[in-house]
Amino acid sequence: MLLVMGTAKRERQKANRAARIEAAEQDQATSARKRRTIFIVVGIAGILVLAFLYSVLAGGDDDSTPDSDSTPEEGLVVNAPAPGATISGETPCPAADGSEERTTVFEQAPPTCIDPAKSYTAIMTTSLGELTIELDAQTAPITVNNFVVLSRYQYYDGIPFHRIVGDFVAQAGDPVPNEAGLGSGGPGYSFEDELPESTDAYVPGTLAMANSGPNTNGSQFFIYYGPNPLPSPSFTAFGQVTEGFDTVGADIASKATANERPSEEVVIENIEIVES
Repeated sequence: MLLVMGTAKRERQKANRAARIEAAEQDQATSARKRRTIFIVVGIAGILVLAFLYSVLAGGDDDSTPDSDSTPEEGLVVNAPAPGATISGETPCPAADGSEERTTVFEQAPPTCIDPAKSYTAIMTTSLGELTIELDAQTAPITVNNFVVLSRYQYYDGIPFHRIVGDFVAQAGDPVPNEAGLGSGGPGYSFEDELPESTDAYVPGTLAMANSGPNTNGSQFFIYYGPNPLPSPSFTAFGQVTEGFDTVGADIASKATANERPSEEVVIENIEIVES
C-alpha cells in the first residue's frame, strides 16, 4: 500500500510539473505573438508615415487632389499658361540671354550647356516678389544644367506654385497644373538623381527636385522650408535661396491651405540665369 501510494504521489507530481511547463510554454508563445503583432503594427505605421511625407513631394498624382466639394476658401484651382513651342529630336542649348520663343515640350533631355568653370545664379521673379537662388553646379551639375536650360527657354514663365504646404514646401514647375492632376506634368523627358548623402543637405531655403520615384526628375522643383524633416535623401538638392527667403519666401508659404492648394495664385513670372 505504501509503495502504491508513493507511486501515485509521484505520478501526480509529474503530471503537475508537466502542466506547469505546458502553461509556461503557452504564456511564452502568447507573449511572442503579442510582440510580433506590436512590431508589425509599428512597422506598418512607420511605412505609412514615410509614404505620406514622400507623397507630398511626388511629381505625379497624389492624395492631395482636392475633393469635389472643396470651396474657394480651401484653395484655388491653379492654371498653367498656354503651352509653348515643341522641340523635336535633340535639344539645342539656348542662348545665354535666353530663347526668344518659349518652349515647353522636349523630346530629349538637354545636352550639357553650362560651363563647369562658371557659377550660376537664378533670379526668380514671382507675383509676390523676387528670390535669388545660388545654384550648386558642383554637387548637382546635371540638375543645374537642366534648370538653366529650361529657364533660358522660358519654360517656367507664367507657371504657378501648384502646391504649398505651410512650413514645409512650396512646389512648382508643372506646365499643366489643374484640379484633375496637380503635379502630374513635365517637360517630356526625365533624368537621373544626384542625391545627397543624408537629409542634412535639406535646410530652410533649399531648392530641390520633386519626383515620382528614383530617376524621374523633369521640371518640377520645391523650396524647402522645414522644420518637418524629409523622409529620406530621395530628392536632388541643387540650390539655395540666398535673398528673399524671409520675405518673399514667407509670403509664398503664407498662401498654404489644408488641402495644399494655394489660397492665392503665386506665379513665376520669369527666371533669369546669371553666370559669372
